[in-house]
Amino acid sequence: MTAFTVWKFDDPRGALQAEELLKRAQTDGLVKILDHAVVTWPTGQARPSTTHPHDETVRGAGWGALWGLIVGALFFVPVIGGVAGAAIGAISKATEGTGITKEQLERIRVEVTEGSSALFAVTDQGDLDRLGERFTGLHSKLIATDLTAEERKALLETFGG
Repeated sequence: MTAFTVWKFDDPRGALQAEELLKRAQTDGLVKILDHAVVTWPTGQARPSTTHPHDETVRGAGWGALWGLIVGALFFVPVIGGVAGAAIGAISKATEGTGITKEQLERIRVEVTEGSSALFAVTDQGDLDRLGERFTGLHSKLIATDLTAEERKALLETFGG
């Protein structure tokens, strides 16, 4: 089953450590990474930075569009009441039918703040419970959407080619 997950960390380097754990979990057969992005937001920085390694080069540009849309609208749009709400509304409209809800987008925006980091991932054939165990000690919080076959298809058609 394909899953869109966001792991939030209470440390700006936590997501980078988790990224390495995620890659090792793939090597160990716990999960297949379709794509992922890391958002780091060091204390004192006005905005977070994002890295996107293009896990599957065939679909890299499509996933990059997903990460760009989500991360750009969530963190780079001014946080002024109606503007923030409009940005989240636009993202949720663009991701409609993919299993990524407006509520999850709002939660991500509220929880990923200065001094924290996040690992965004689209994975397949994963054991999220065992994967979560690997993140023990990293002070993480998981926001997950288990996607149905139809949602996976919509996500791949929209962002994955």
